[in-house]
Amino acid sequence: MAVAGDDCIFCAIVAGELDAEIVFEDEATVAFLDVRPLFPGHVLLVPREHLETIEDLPDEQVERFFLNGRRLATAVREAMGADGTFMAMNNVVSQSVPHLHLHVVPRVRKDGLRGFFWPRHKYGEGEMAAAAERVRAALG
Repeated sequence: MAVAGDDCIFCAIVAGELDAEIVFEDEATVAFLDVRPLFPGHVLLVPREHLETIEDLPDEQVERFFLNGRRLATAVREAMGADGTFMAMNNVVSQSVPHLHLHVVPRVRKDGLRGFFWPRHKYGEGEMAAAAERVRAALG
């Protein structure tokens, strides 16, 4: 688990040192509007504690974090008149702020956002089984 540095923008928001449009908070999490949203209503949910990745989230906080994410998904969809939501979390790669955060983005059909933002590939002969075995082995 990383210790928050003075330069963590999300820690500054949680501490009330930096203005943000807070939409929800409880003792474990804070949710606020993204200042560079994919669409209006794009929310970021963060743990109050400075944690960099999902792997750093203590077991006792996992349920609360994702229950709050689910609650926000419903609220964002309803509030923005959306058809659904896109929820995403980066870990290290493409993580613009090194503080765990869940994106909750309102979606409507034909909004221009197309699935994942990177090219998809098919497995070659035997590659799927080999990848599955490696993941199962890592799970122990």
